[in-house]
This record gives sequence, structure tokens and C-alpha cells, in this order.
Amino acid sequence: MPNNTHSTKHIFILGGVASSLGKGIIAASLAKLLQSRGYSVTIQKFDPYINIDPGTMNPYEHGECYVTEDGAETDLDLGHYERFLNIFTSQKNNITTGRIYDTVIKKERRGDFLGKTVQVIPHITDEIMENFSKLSDEENYDIILTEIGGCVGDIESLPFVEAVRQFKHKLPFNDCIVIYLTLVPYLKAAKELKTKPTQHAVKSLLELGVQPDILVCRSERALAGHLRKKIALFCNMDEQSVIHSQDAESIYNVPLLMLKEQLDLIALKKLALSAKESNLEQWKLFLHRLKNPTKEVTIALVGKYISLADAYKSIDESLVHAATFFACKVKLKRVLSDDITTMEDVEKQLKDVEGVIVAPGFGDRGITGKLLSIRYIREKKIPFLGICLGLQCALIEFALNVLDLEDANSTEFKQDCKNPIISILGEQKGVRNRGGTMRKGAYLCHLQKGSLASQIYSEKQSIKERHRHRFEFNGQYLPLFEKNGFKATGIYREKELVEIMELSDHPFFIGTQFHPELKSTVENPHPLFKALIKAGLSAKPEYKNIYLSKLDTPAKPEYKNIYPSKV
Repeated sequence: MPNNTHSTKHIFILGGVASSLGKGIIAASLAKLLQSRGYSVTIQKFDPYINIDPGTMNPYEHGECYVTEDGAETDLDLGHYERFLNIFTSQKNNITTGRIYDTVIKKERRGDFLGKTVQVIPHITDEIMENFSKLSDEENYDIILTEIGGCVGDIESLPFVEAVRQFKHKLPFNDCIVIYLTLVPYLKAAKELKTKPTQHAVKSLLELGVQPDILVCRSERALAGHLRKKIALFCNMDEQSVIHSQDAESIYNVPLLMLKEQLDLIALKKLALSAKESNLEQWKLFLHRLKNPTKEVTIALVGKYISLADAYKSIDESLVHAATFFACKVKLKRVLSDDITTMEDVEKQLKDVEGVIVAPGFGDRGITGKLLSIRYIREKKIPFLGICLGLQCALIEFALNVLDLEDANSTEFKQDCKNPIISILGEQKGVRNRGGTMRKGAYLCHLQKGSLASQIYSEKQSIKERHRHRFEFNGQYLPLFEKNGFKATGIYREKELVEIMELSDHPFFIGTQFHPELKSTVENPHPLFKALIKAGLSAKPEYKNIYLSKLDTPAKPEYKNIYPSKV
């Protein structure tokens, strides 16, 4: 173990000035750098909102709800953690104010506090601190990074900042550090970067009793040396601990930007840990292919939350991982299903694409647009991947237009339809609480030998994929579908639930009830997304019959254009 004392070190990442500065990406990038030096690392996110989890939150409100292997509905930043580190997170990696208060109130109801007045301090802060260390209780991590959501100064964040203060005070000097991410804005009129917001942000943190050990300054322009000195002077820090985080063209550049800034080395020094040699060869190869594509493919994403990019974050990143594997650039065309009401609309949107993903979602808004899109895709032989609701729409479209089943629908949209192709899961009947009650997490799926699905998954007999849904294909209709060439090639045998369907007379038409985008990482692009990219490339005459073996691997150690041109 790199940490000879076997005690877990802690790094807290807080943010000030403004939200959306990229705490999650900085946390994931630092964790990746520490991991590359041989340390056992994990990341957790503490969110100050009162919801128990984001499971009932509208994607427009909070972006994507990420689902872990154990079925936790979590913040989308956990997706970044998994994609960067190539590890699984769990229920314990995402804690909200709602969960903290829920636990404390249950303890009070049981009488655990022996009649004492239950207060924010010490009871809420004690519960937060207890959760800071839970991950180290189950595995002997060298370093745990903890991202605190929101901004310092927000009312809802105060208990978490106080918990960080107390927690750091209780640990030995070199066992805990605080990284503070702030904004250094560029004023166009003055033609200069302004450090005052950062100074005030640090002052606010100091007023709460927390001195940052490292300051990460986000800006759109280079941070000159004299500005670093000024920030260090007025924030009670050494100049070396003022790190610059300039806007990057890709989130996958950030680890190398932070490596150049020596963020990991500074953190290790402050934690009294040795700086072993870093191994980022696989990451550099990924960046080389990302920045030097030799091919291009256009993929459409048809969904109802298109106006908010974070709503489909994992799908976006899965396409990047898969395309980069082929040294290919993806031109992603976002198509709002609400805007499609006729086949002419579909023709206009999809005539120039080489592949289509019909996205997951809930509710009947935009369903007509999805059904029309899928009919066009099926008839025009365009490579297709349907995810969750995307598969369900494909089944409904096939029932309506191929099987001629009158009033084929989902009971989610029309409870009394004549042909309920999609119906609610048995265990979901009678469920009234919407939070945390869906079929969630990883389930085993058995693949049919010789099927497209089996080929995609390298002839495996079974796989494990993550779910998040209440409705499922009605198995009573399966014989009719299979007789007409729409076959179930992936089954959850324990309950005979259909997990994968694929169309026989189509070059690439496959749908999954699970969410493959939740298991794609930089180091392991998901097979289904790789297969879609490959099918899309093969649909273009210049790339027809492309094979995995035709990848261009650069000679080491030279990687072209992997560092940003402006640092």
C-alpha cells in the first residue's frame, strides 16, 4: 500500500463564487492522477438539497439521474467519477441533506438521543462526519475525495462546511486537506482578469473557520504569475498552492491540465504521501485518438429533454468513448421529439445521419415523435439503438405498423389500451411512493447464442447491466413479435423479463430495457455504443466493413495534440 500507515487520507473539494465551475471534474481529475500514481482512491458527493435522492427530480431541474451498480439513484457527478476512474460507486458515494435529516429523525424517534434536544450542531454535523468515513469502513482506501455540492455561503451548505471544519480539526495534521474552487472572471471592458471575487470567496470560507490548503482558480484566460502572487497574498496561502484551471475544450483534457499544474504533487506533499511515478499511457492514447480523428460519423439523439445537455450526459460521454476507440469523431445531432409530428419532419431531421439513439425518459410527451422516428429508421435501414423507453417505443411502433395491432400502446400512457405491448412490472402494481421504488441497479441478462447481442458482447453467455424503470415488455406478445422477426435475444431468466430485442431483417436494430450508458468508461467503452458507431461507419461507403483491428495506434511515447495549445 502506498500509504504506509494504512490510515485513510481525506481531500475535500468545495466551491465558491458561482455554481457549475466544475468541482466534479476537478475531483475526478485529481482522483485519476492520484490513481495513476498507484493510490487506492474513491470519490463521494455530498449534496445540500433536501430530496432524499435525485430519483424524483425532473431532468430539467437537476440533469441526469445516475444509477449505480447497487441501484442507488445519484447525482450525475458520480457518472464522471466512474468514467474517469473506471470503478464502481454505490449508495454510500452520494449523500444528501434529505438522507442526513431522515437518518437523524429516525434516530430521534427510536430514542437514540436519550431525550436530548436534537440540533444542527452537534447532531446533524455528527451524522455528516460519520458519513465522511463510511467508505473507508468497508475498504481500506488510501485517499477519499469528498465533493461538497453547492457554493460556500449558501444557507443549505452551512452544515456541511461546519462538518468539514470539525472533521479536519479532529484528524492529524497531514490526514486532511481542503481544495477550494473559485472563479477568476475576465472583464471584457477592462480587458483583465479580476481576483476580487476569489478573495471574497476565500474570506467567506475563512469566516466559517476553514482555511483552504489549495486554491483552484477557474478562468477562461491564462492566470499570469503576478495574479497568482496577489491571490496567494490576500488569501493567506503560498503561491505554489494557487492552481490555475483554464477552460478546456474537453473534460478529458482536465487531468493533464492539472498534471501540468502539479495539483496531485502538491496534494500528496500536503498529505505527507510519496509521489510515485505516474502512469497515464492509456489516458494519453485516448486523448490522442480524441484529438486526431481519422473518421467521422453523424449520430442523432432523439429525446424529450434535448434542450438540457446534462439530461443525457452519460449517453453523450458513451458516444465519445466509443467513437474515440475507432479514432472517430461523432457529430451529435440532438432532435427534440416534441417537434416531430409528421414523416416529413422525420425526413428533415434524420435524412443525413448514419445512426440514431432513441433516448430513455418518462411520460407521454414527445412519444409521437419517437414512434415516427423509429418507423423511418426501421424502413430506411438506419442503425438504431433504443434505450429503455426507446426500446418500448420500438416495440409499440412495430406492433402498430407491422403487426397491425389496433391501439397498441403502453399502460404508462394509456391504461385501458386494447393491446398493452408495454405494461407495468408485477412488483410495481400497487406502489404509491415514487421515490426509490423502480427496478434499479444491475441485473443478470442471458444472451441468445449466435445473436447480434451475443456478438456485440464477445460471445458472452450472460452480462450484468443497470436498470431504472417501472414498465416492461408484455411477454404475452413475444411469440407474435418473434414470428415476425423481432426477437428477444437477452432475457432475465429469474422472472423471464425481456432485456434485449433485435430486428432480423435490418443491418443494426437493437433495443435494451437496461441503460448501457451507465457502464461506459474511458478505459472500457461500452460494447453497444461501439457496435452502433461501427454500424454507423459501415453505413458510409468510405468506411464500409470497418473492423476493430484497423485502429491507428500511435507509437509511444509521442502523442499528437494531447495537451491544450493554450496553457
